[in-house]
Amino acid sequence: MAGQTGSLTVGVEEEFHIVDLRTRHLSTRSGPLLDALPKGRFSEELQRSTIEANSAPFARLEDLAADLRELRGQLVQAAHELGLGIVAAGTVPLADKSRMKVSDDPRYERMLDDYQLLTREQLICGTQVHVEIEDKDLATAVAHSVTPWLPPLLALSCSSPFWFGEDTGYASYRTLVWQRWPTSGPMAKFDSAADYEQMVQHLIQAGTITDPGMIYFDVRPSAHVPTVELRVCDSCPRVDDIALIAGLFRALVTRELAAVRRDPYREMQLEPVRAATWQATRSGLEGDLVDPVEGVPRPAAEVFMNLVDGLRPELEEAGDWELVSTLAREALARGSSAARQRRAYQREGRLSDVVDLLLDETRECSWDGPSSYRPAA
Repeated sequence: MAGQTGSLTVGVEEEFHIVDLRTRHLSTRSGPLLDALPKGRFSEELQRSTIEANSAPFARLEDLAADLRELRGQLVQAAHELGLGIVAAGTVPLADKSRMKVSDDPRYERMLDDYQLLTREQLICGTQVHVEIEDKDLATAVAHSVTPWLPPLLALSCSSPFWFGEDTGYASYRTLVWQRWPTSGPMAKFDSAADYEQMVQHLIQAGTITDPGMIYFDVRPSAHVPTVELRVCDSCPRVDDIALIAGLFRALVTRELAAVRRDPYREMQLEPVRAATWQATRSGLEGDLVDPVEGVPRPAAEVFMNLVDGLRPELEEAGDWELVSTLAREALARGSSAARQRRAYQREGRLSDVVDLLLDETRECSWDGPSSYRPAA
């Protein structure tokens, strides 16, 4: 444990699309953009149309949001000087698959050779949230234990209704693209970190994956830092949604950490989780979600606020209750990014208007807390 409040630290990896400001299509110019950015906080991704920003770990959500805001500001400014725009969303509706290229890296080139179309169509971006757990056995147990509670977080993040110029009918089509990987989905129970790592090595020996970084579960023990890593969410245009997801995921990890210490043999059923994940992917915040406790459909706002209220003890312990509860109410009133994108398209029937909306929301980096909440000085 760490930080002023005694809470677990939390950090975020954000993936961003790079867009040509003239055409509003995806651009493969990550190389020149990376050259123009400070070293150490930004990195290349599988596709040259994508770039990643990495926050520091923080105990306070306000500090995390400020760091994310600063990174976005640097990225947006550097891109603008190159005639490029930055989009934080699961997908961008305008893309020419034939023009896309993987980054110049032997690992990515091997992935292209091994997975073919799956790699070429990996034109998606996600938000990854890391919560500190140094004990690998506990991290492995918690990664399984939190799985039933992740679909509402996915619903909050849904920002990918369009795919190659078409409305898919899903709020997060990115999730369906992601689920084609052989190691995606909810994580099964493992008796220990050693058992988990043995599974990873079996997959490498079988030739299914090439390295531990290709374990793409919805949540997993991180392959490179001592954390539990949430991977199920779309990239989010608004920083306050990321702060909300980070605060809720930290509270979930805190609660389930205590639960697995009490009962290390608990096992979650994965089939209901898969079904609930699909439902969140389909409707986001605008339809029903599956209640994680009773397993029945309920309005998304009800399911989401039940999750928030159920985590109140952990949120209060971390000093996050007032901020997170306010952010949650505002997110539900605003609706999902997927719904906002559809409204933008319906006005004039132009996908470029959708891209412009995403560019504007990503560019609005200033974050002083939600409208009805200001943290004390």
